[in-house]
Amino acid sequence: MSTVTQMKCACESCLCVVSLSDAVMKDDKPYCGEACANGHPSGQGCGHTGCGCHA
Repeated sequence: MSTVTQMKCACESCLCVVSLSDAVMKDDKPYCGEACANGHPSGQGCGHTGCGCHA
């Protein structure tokens, strides 16, 4: 049996895959950063190259 170590960011529009050891956890869901975890309050994206999430 193997252990999951990475998951897609829980933000719906985000394309990032995040290491569970580095993820920002909110409501037991992994996010790639504070912007995604907080629902993009200022409309900014996560800032990772190639990802255009913002909502």
